[in-house]
Amino acid sequence: QVQLVESGGGLVQAGGSLRLSCTASGRTYSIYTVAWFRQAPGKEREFVAASVRNIGSTYYADFVKGRFTISRGSARNAVFLHMNSLKPEDTAVYYCAAGRSYNYSGEYDYWGQGTQVTVAS
Repeated sequence: QVQLVESGGGLVQAGGSLRLSCTASGRTYSIYTVAWFRQAPGKEREFVAASVRNIGSTYYADFVKGRFTISRGSARNAVFLHMNSLKPEDTAVYYCAAGRSYNYSGEYDYWGQGTQVTVAS
C-alpha cells in the first residue's frame, strides 16, 4: 500500500503562485507515475500533470502548459506542482495520484485526500 498526503493549497490572488506538495509513504518503490488531478465544484475531475519515474518524462494538460510545472524532490517520495499565473478558473480541489505503470493516461492505484486551491479575482 501507498499513502499520499497533499499540502500547500490555499487562497491566492489571480496572477499569484502556489506550490503543492505530495508526500508518499509505504511501498513507494512500486510507484512509477505520479500525477496531479483537480476537481472544481460541479465539474468532473480532470488531469493536470504527470511525472514518470525512470523515464523522466512529464505531461501536462493544455490549459496549464507554460504555467504549471511538476517536479520530483530529491527524496523519492516527494512530488511538487508549481503553479504560476494562477487564474480564478484554476480554483479546485487538487489531488495527487500514484500509479504502478508508466502509462500516465491510465488508471491510478492510489489517491490523496486533496488540497483546496482558491484563486480570487
